Amino acid sequence: MSLDLPRIFVYNVRQCDPKKCTSLKLKRHGLVRVAYRAREIPKEAVVLNPFSDVAFSPVDKERLIESGLVAIDCSWERADEVLRPVHKHARCLPYLVAANPTNYGTPTKLSTAEALAAALYIAGFKEEARRLLSIFKWGNTFFKLNEELLEKYSRAKDSKEVVDVQKEFIGSKIPSL
Repeated sequence: MSLDLPRIFVYNVRQCDPKKCTSLKLKRHGLVRVAYRAREIPKEAVVLNPFSDVAFSPVDKERLIESGLVAIDCSWERADEVLRPVHKHARCLPYLVAANPTNYGTPTKLSTAEALAAALYIAGFKEEARRLLSIFKWGNTFFKLNEELLEKYSRAKDSKEVVDVQKEFIGSKIPSL
């Protein structure tokens, strides 16, 4: 690994089944650092948070390299209580479809591993994103389901353009009346 790759952290709040937890599997493979206290994650890192008003974009790449990338591993049923506190570098991921067995085919309900891989891909760390998901049977399916969108998001110049790509995609899927 080169020095210009981001450090990847997961803040695990211990709400999911450890046998199904994608972040713990990533940890076992040495691909992420897991923290169990919020103070253990770098303050200046980009934190993936679906409640953020700012979309993740290629502009975030430098911050990833400098301070790291953080995903918060919690149950979707309790995400609101865990994720609501705003972090100054919080970013939401744009529209993507889950490939994990629990939420297969569900838009925006990504596993922690999928969220990290999506952010890496959008930031231009495409090989690293694929490596992250290569340890899951369904990992390549995530890229197949989202290939077109991930490519477009990775070519966007900023958060606004990512949102524009998302709006265009979603609008093209809504049937006209």
